Amino acid sequence: MAEKKKIVLNTGGGDAPGLNAVIRSATLAALQRGWEVWGIKHGYRGLLEPNGLMPLDRDAVRGIAHLGGTILGTANRGDPFHYPTILPGQDKPVAVDRSDEIIERFKAEGFDALVAIGGDGSLTIAKKLIDKGLPLVIGVPKTIDNDVAGTDITFGFDTAVSIATEAIDRLHTTTEAHERVMVVEVMGRHAGWIAVTAGLAGGADAILLPEIPFRIERVAEKVLQRERRGRRFSIVVAAEGANPAGGEVAVKVEADEFRRAPILGGIAERTASELARLTGKETRSIVLGHLQRGGHPSSADRVLALRFGAAAVGEIAAGSPSGMVSMRAGDVRLVPFEEAAGKTRNVPTDRGIVRSARELGICFGDEPETHFSAS
Repeated sequence: MAEKKKIVLNTGGGDAPGLNAVIRSATLAALQRGWEVWGIKHGYRGLLEPNGLMPLDRDAVRGIAHLGGTILGTANRGDPFHYPTILPGQDKPVAVDRSDEIIERFKAEGFDALVAIGGDGSLTIAKKLIDKGLPLVIGVPKTIDNDVAGTDITFGFDTAVSIATEAIDRLHTTTEAHERVMVVEVMGRHAGWIAVTAGLAGGADAILLPEIPFRIERVAEKVLQRERRGRRFSIVVAAEGANPAGGEVAVKVEADEFRRAPILGGIAERTASELARLTGKETRSIVLGHLQRGGHPSSADRVLALRFGAAAVGEIAAGSPSGMVSMRAGDVRLVPFEEAAGKTRNVPTDRGIVRSARELGICFGDEPETHFSAS
């Protein structure tokens, strides 16, 4: 029998449908080997708190694979290298590097390996902890944005696209009935995977992506072109990180010393206002927001998450070095953290799904509308 190990799991960053499936899968795969399994509550915070660890056994993970959220909790402001800490004599937290405490607690608890389930930010933190002496980390790529480099897909993405597509489907009827223009804002940060996939599936007339700076005049011409053809309504899908050519992305909350990146949002309202001015049509905007994160994971996300969790434990058992499990051409394999940490997987603009959408006459706001065929 292989050497008994003691492993620990955590979930960090924004939640995504499928997190509990990974937790269940990794726990069962480890218990099958006779290992001991623990969970860290709320990202890395549990390693800085006296009651921040919880044992994971069969009872703890029974019946959770189909549930959204995460039984371990998560945190967006839990970077141990910039951890919010109230120092003596102060009443407001300041950013303090507490990474050494994380590593000391990890070793004191006798853990052999960490399964870090997170997006690019969480995986970057994991890489930095490895560089500082954490023995072994196997990353599991998680995000609805599908923007983690080194893997073809992340779990959570399929569910988010399904929710966004259903919303666009429902908006078609009311938008057509009132002969309006509807601008739908979806998540994705600086990658447009949700927008282009849901936009194509939902029959959007224009899709605005972070990868393609747009000119609002081009989008307005698309709306007016449809008007001339007797189609008196239009659906525009905008990724939250989309930006006009020569302009800037819309930001709701600026970055600070704890939140390393700003919270994006507002592009739909801005775009709707401009389209109303340029076309004279009644225009509305809607932000889907965290609806895309909530609810049960799709069957595709559950299967992907279960495969990732089992593979992570399998890599530990095989004695593999630190790295991230990834999906490549249908197979789960381990890739170095260097291929994923600190990098963004963007939508290719000259091939793939964007090219397919252009062939259907969908506007991306970067070309004359005479390029498009009738729709």
